[in-house]
Amino acid sequence: MRRGAERSDERCELVGVHPVLEALRARRRRLYRLRLLKGLKRPELPEILAAARELGLPVEEVPSEQLMAQVGEAGAHQGLALRAGPIPELSLAELAALGASPRTLVALDGVEDPQNLGAIARVCEASGAAGLLLTLRRCPPLGAAVSRASAGAIEWLPVARVVNLRRALDELKQAGFWVFGCDPEAPGSLFSLPDRVVTGDRVVLLGAEGRGLRPRVAGAVDHALRVPMGGRMASLNVASTAAVVLFELARRSEGATRGAADARAEDDP
Repeated sequence: MRRGAERSDERCELVGVHPVLEALRARRRRLYRLRLLKGLKRPELPEILAAARELGLPVEEVPSEQLMAQVGEAGAHQGLALRAGPIPELSLAELAALGASPRTLVALDGVEDPQNLGAIARVCEASGAAGLLLTLRRCPPLGAAVSRASAGAIEWLPVARVVNLRRALDELKQAGFWVFGCDPEAPGSLFSLPDRVVTGDRVVLLGAEGRGLRPRVAGAVDHALRVPMGGRMASLNVASTAAVVLFELARRSEGATRGAADARAEDDP
């Protein structure tokens, strides 16, 4: 990943066991210093300290008031604070080339809340998505709040940012990706997608809660789909929608790939 592609040079304080541990494991950020609460005892601490020593990071034990003054409004620190730089970001072409088909990319249009972004990043990483496509504007930095909300998953997930999302989607379509747009009002159901679509490379496009996709961005959608709702609620929040869609696509892809392999085996003499 290219350091020149970092969104900014701003440093942040990663706090909490999972964000700190995953940042140390992933080694994608530039890391500067680890501070621990004096007398801290956690089962993960030996691995955290071993990783910090291996990276040559300064490790300081500090009293509670000093740690709180350092992290400010960063939330529950769990006795840990890791000073870190930004996550390096890829170009669109680099992101599109990751992994093997069927690739899944997730693109966000106007998702500005760090909690939602972090939750979506966690789902992306857990479901095996190849990466996350964000915009330069109307999207938060991948700092402490996003890392905490993702339970550290963002430390592993490849990310690209683009100036113009519609143009980026058109480029991906030219490269052979289908664009799936999530819309609670769409006539097509997630569960009725044909196999020929499910087995191809795809971009799952999600918009901001309430506003949805901007019209120009929605114009790039090949298949608008909704999550069928069996109760009284009309829709899910954006992170829950991402979870349902991504795991359903992963399930369908695995089944279709297994079925094709079984068919080839039956044809072999």
